[in-house]
Amino acid sequence: MSAAVDVKTLIIDGQDVSGRAGQTILEVARENNIPIPTLCHLDGLSDVGACRLCLVEIKGVNKLLPACVAAVDEGMEVTTNSEKLQKYRRTILELLFAERNHICAVCVANGHCELQSVAQTQGLTHVRLPYRTPVLPVDPSHERFVADHNRCILCSRCVRVCAEVEGAHVWDVMGRGIDSIVITDLNEPWGSSSCTRCGKCVQVCPTGALFDKSKVGTEHPKYPDFLMNLNVMREAK
Repeated sequence: MSAAVDVKTLIIDGQDVSGRAGQTILEVARENNIPIPTLCHLDGLSDVGACRLCLVEIKGVNKLLPACVAAVDEGMEVTTNSEKLQKYRRTILELLFAERNHICAVCVANGHCELQSVAQTQGLTHVRLPYRTPVLPVDPSHERFVADHNRCILCSRCVRVCAEVEGAHVWDVMGRGIDSIVITDLNEPWGSSSCTRCGKCVQVCPTGALFDKSKVGTEHPKYPDFLMNLNVMREAK
C-alpha cells in the first residue's frame, strides 16, 4: 500500500492550485502555466537561487523570496507579477548587463541567448547604470570549446551540470561578489584541465559565455532540454 501524498493547496496570482510537499513555488507555478522568469534554474539541476529573477511576493512575509528554492506551504498566497516585482527584475537585468560586457550584436549567442530573451520579455529597453566594462579573459585553450568570461552571468549552471550530471567537478567559482569568475580545476586553462570533453556545460550555458568553436560565425543554438531526457534515460536503466 503506497503512502499518502502530502498535498498543499495555495493561491498563485489569484488562482487556486495544489502541489506536493517539498515542491517549490516555481515548480507548482510552471505546472499551472504561470510564468516566472529565471536564468539560473534548469530542470534536472539543483537550485541555488543565484539570479534572483524569480523573486515573488508572499502574503504575510516581509521580504521577497526566490521561487526556485521556496517550498510551497498550505494556504500560501503568492504574487508572481506585480509592479514592484517588475521593477526589481528589470533592475536585476540592468545589473547583469552592466557588470560584464554583453554586446548582443557581436555575441555568438545573439538570437539564442536566455539573458537577451528574458530582457525582452521583461520590457528592458535600456540600461540606466554605468557599465563596468571589465577586461576579462577569453580562454580558447580547449580543443572544442571557448570560455568568454565577458558574457558570463555567474548562474553556475556549468558548475552544477559538471558536478551533478557528468560527475567530473571540473568547474567552480573563484572570488567573491563582482570579482567572482568561473574556473576549471584550480584555475587551470580549460584545455589543460581534467575536462571530459562532454560538452554538457556548453549546452546549459544561457549566454555566449561557453560556446562551440566549430560554430563560430554561424548560429549557436543550445539545447539545455537534453538534460531532462538524459535523466529520464538514466532512471529507466
